Amino acid sequence: MNLGEAINGAVAQPVRRRTPASARPALDSRLMEPVGPVPFNRIFLTGEERSSLASVCEGGNVATDGRASARAIEVLKSRLGLRHVLLTPSCTLALEAMPRVLGIGYGDEVIMPSFTFCSTANAFLLAGATPVFVDVRPDTLTMDEEAIEAAITPKTKAICVVHYAGVCSDLDRIVEIAARHGIPMVEDAAQGVGAYYKDRPLGGIGDLGAYSFHHTKNLVAGEGGALTINNPALDDLACNYRDKGTNRRQFFRGQVDKYTWVSPGSSLAMSEIVAAYLAPQLEAMDLITALRGAAYNYYAQGLRRLARKGWLTLPTIPSYARSNYHIFHIMLESQETRDRLLDFLRACNVQATTHFVPLHSAPMGVAHCRTAGALPVTENSANCMLRLPLFADISRGEQDKVVEAIRTFFLG
Repeated sequence: MNLGEAINGAVAQPVRRRTPASARPALDSRLMEPVGPVPFNRIFLTGEERSSLASVCEGGNVATDGRASARAIEVLKSRLGLRHVLLTPSCTLALEAMPRVLGIGYGDEVIMPSFTFCSTANAFLLAGATPVFVDVRPDTLTMDEEAIEAAITPKTKAICVVHYAGVCSDLDRIVEIAARHGIPMVEDAAQGVGAYYKDRPLGGIGDLGAYSFHHTKNLVAGEGGALTINNPALDDLACNYRDKGTNRRQFFRGQVDKYTWVSPGSSLAMSEIVAAYLAPQLEAMDLITALRGAAYNYYAQGLRRLARKGWLTLPTIPSYARSNYHIFHIMLESQETRDRLLDFLRACNVQATTHFVPLHSAPMGVAHCRTAGALPVTENSANCMLRLPLFADISRGEQDKVVEAIRTFFLG
């Protein structure tokens, strides 16, 4: 689908093969026609990606730090008000830069939620630090602000918040805790591009932030990420690490006569080819967020009756947050109910899915990390959550099929 079609609402649906009637479960026909299988995710194309890629290929520079990268960075800065952005090959690599820039290493500890992807913990574990897991809030599934203080020790060198589903915790509260203890707060904003805490962009509040442009995210480049530097004191450290440990940035700014190896580092620059695909996606940020928001609200409206009956719990967006609508999830009363509903939806050709296995229960978490207290919300969320298909050009027919299937499961 191109940008014009999205704006005008003329969304052409791809051709789908129908499952033979003999192979379909005996379900209400409303679940089957006229919509085919509903995927969990579908890439949204603005219509500008091809020409953007062509301009890079024809221009001769497909390496790094060219016009496409500058274009993508400018959009991030102008749309979100970010002060300094480095494009990276992935969000994982942006996260891995954080402990190196902050000087976190062996013997240190970093507080984070267990309800996150392993990249969050790996970033600090690879630097020699110990991830310390705390519980999440039941409403946002983001770090429980009240659990942080008890997890802080003399070894604590950072608090890493994770913005789940495009919403966040009370970041003013967490920033205050971090400042009082003299430790930085950093943001895993992989799911938070284009979302806000009050009037500030997620990823632009902590000392450092990390974005993801993986193909499962709202804005995609196949793979890709960004490191945001919100503390000016970290600018040179971040750039040196990104440029293989050299002071290349200072050289190009005329601050040194030649650049040389000055610190540990890695190769963290995004390819121009990836940046060329990403730039049109970023330019369509407002449209993509609006389309996802409309779909999010349509689900909420369609499932509100079941929520009022107590069959399921709908997601929450706090009053201080402006979401980017990355995920729409429902919470069921038990794991058994969640698993039965998941099987039912799959039988209806609806690709719903669960989410994280809590890191504190994973083999690496048990062996190499520390848990600060019990994590009942984390464990219950992992057992009882179900994520529904949500993408920018999901049709009303596809959403109706999902909602009707869930209603049929509960009400018959």
